[in-house]
Amino acid sequence: QVQLVESGGGLVQPGGSLKLSCAASGSSFSAYTMAWYRQAPGKQRELVAGISTTGRTNYADSVKGRFTISRDNAKNTAYLQMNSLKPEDTAVYYCKAALYLYDAWGQGTQVTVSS
Repeated sequence: QVQLVESGGGLVQPGGSLKLSCAASGSSFSAYTMAWYRQAPGKQRELVAGISTTGRTNYADSVKGRFTISRDNAKNTAYLQMNSLKPEDTAVYYCKAALYLYDAWGQGTQVTVSS
């Protein structure tokens, strides 16, 4: 099993940047597919970006070219670099680890984009 803790959220102006981190404890971090999701008030949770065990990435259309997902297996950490942030990016961002039928979620970190 793996436990996840997100950090790096906060308040940022439109056009600004933030880097989220997802620190994992437990075993075999490198075996997990990692992903970032977000949930805005009144909306369903949606996939933002994912990264496979081999480093293959995928992104929601709304964040392509602005967000970058990465992982550092030596540090048991996944990241989400967010640039050119927009007010519509405001949400609670969650990290997920998945392996076969098992998945684990972090507690979430708030990102607010506002002037």
